[in-house]
Amino acid sequence: MEKLITYQIDSFTKEKFNGNPAGVVLNADGLSDEQMQLIARELNNSETAFLISPDDNDCDGLIRYFTPKTEVPTCGHATIAAMYAKALEENLDTCVLRMKTRIGVLPFEIIKENNDYQVIMTQGQFELNPTFDDSTTQRLIADLGLRKSDLNERCPIQIASTGHSKVMIGIKSREKLNSLTPNYQDLINLSKQIKCNGYFVFTFDSHDKDILTYGRMFAPAIGINEDPVTGNANGPLGGYLIQNKIINTKDTYFEFNGRQGEVINRPGVVNVKVIIENGKPSLIQIKGKAIVIFRTEIDI
Repeated sequence: MEKLITYQIDSFTKEKFNGNPAGVVLNADGLSDEQMQLIARELNNSETAFLISPDDNDCDGLIRYFTPKTEVPTCGHATIAAMYAKALEENLDTCVLRMKTRIGVLPFEIIKENNDYQVIMTQGQFELNPTFDDSTTQRLIADLGLRKSDLNERCPIQIASTGHSKVMIGIKSREKLNSLTPNYQDLINLSKQIKCNGYFVFTFDSHDKDILTYGRMFAPAIGINEDPVTGNANGPLGGYLIQNKIINTKDTYFEFNGRQGEVINRPGVVNVKVIIENGKPSLIQIKGKAIVIFRTEIDI
């Protein structure tokens, strides 16, 4: 009987029961897709990451991500959790691991400091779709419980991606952000039309000089009505802000903190860094802290 080393980690926080919880299975070699899906369903986090031994000399290992319902190509908070658990389990020093994902081989940096770790995830190539047409926009804002007057006119509604796409919706008020009650079934129906399962609503309405944006992310089409703190939303947001010139900078990089999860009492902070070439994002990284909730073994 094989024993699967399994962690539950809260990412983007150092306080237990905050941030975004993820499952991690460190020794997933030999598990079938069905077994991984069942384990993810049993742990019932928004994502569970499975670490698998390398299949060639071009990577240090494979990583796969499952929601309780389906496999997804990449996940920010589950990457932070997986690298944090691996670092603890193997007592790693500061290093870079090249992990093969469904969107390619990506470098994940583990930083050891004061007997603890932070993780920097390099995300996939940034992509930005055209702005939504008027009818799709009207349908979307109705599904979210917004009015056109709530929207930040500087922020076009577009799909942005660093490997797992999200719709970017900028609004004016943090109060409005916190009062949103979306129609989840309508968002599921819309996801089928636009071929994107995540909706990231954000605002610059911040009274904290260290926090640029506050956000909420809804993905009911993959079984996540609201995700607490989303690396694959805050990362693409950085690219979106640069490419649309919503943030003007003459530097070769742009860095900010995005806060998320307050309404559902799981607050956390994602640090985002965007490398800029010729006025466009060329590389996006997210950095996060993490904390262990439990370590166990699953007999299978």
